[in-house]
Amino acid sequence: MTKVIAINGSPRKTWNTATLLEHALSGARSAGAETELIHLYDLDFKGCASCFACKLKGGKSYGKCAVLDELTPVLDRIHDADALILGSPIYFGTVTGEMRCFMERLLFPYLAYTKIPSSLFGRKIRTAFIYTMNLSEQHMKDYQYTVHINENEAHLTRTFGHTEFLFSFETLQFKDYTKVVFDYADPEMRKERRRTIFPKDCKKAYELGSRLVQKEASVELLFEKDGK
Repeated sequence: MTKVIAINGSPRKTWNTATLLEHALSGARSAGAETELIHLYDLDFKGCASCFACKLKGGKSYGKCAVLDELTPVLDRIHDADALILGSPIYFGTVTGEMRCFMERLLFPYLAYTKIPSSLFGRKIRTAFIYTMNLSEQHMKDYQYTVHINENEAHLTRTFGHTEFLFSFETLQFKDYTKVVFDYADPEMRKERRRTIFPKDCKKAYELGSRLVQKEASVELLFEKDGK
């Protein structure tokens, strides 16, 4: 059975990012996949330790992170997964610190220092990245957030072979805006977007999850035909 793993890089387990990831996994299950959602903020781990054990010729950890902590079994399960979905809110123009640490530990061991950098992952899987943010789509572009997003696309594509993205803009940050200082936008407009736009984003996430599994199945079928 196809296995799809989703990684929540938000400290919130039931808010925007997590909700979209849940819908993506629901879409994957509708296409017959087994799914798992992992909350990074539940785990005790750090980013890359720069030990370079994953780069040692003939080393037992070549192509694999040698650090042992609560992220280690997660990385092992991802190694055997058929699709991977990452999700993070945008903090100061890029993903959360937990997601960044996770990406260092996930991606660096698979990076081969060849003349043209290549992947040690050994096969192709489909990946996706779901971003949530307080900004509008135009502000995302104006503030150069796309620089980091494009870098993530390049890293995921180089490592795993495929990636796609979903953005949810101007998300609802607070349940009660009267308790916080917030003059950045009209809270009522944010609530209205939550009621009318966010469900559409959830539908897109559902379709994304289903699409990842269906495309994975199509590739497997193609290989079977080629083998015959």
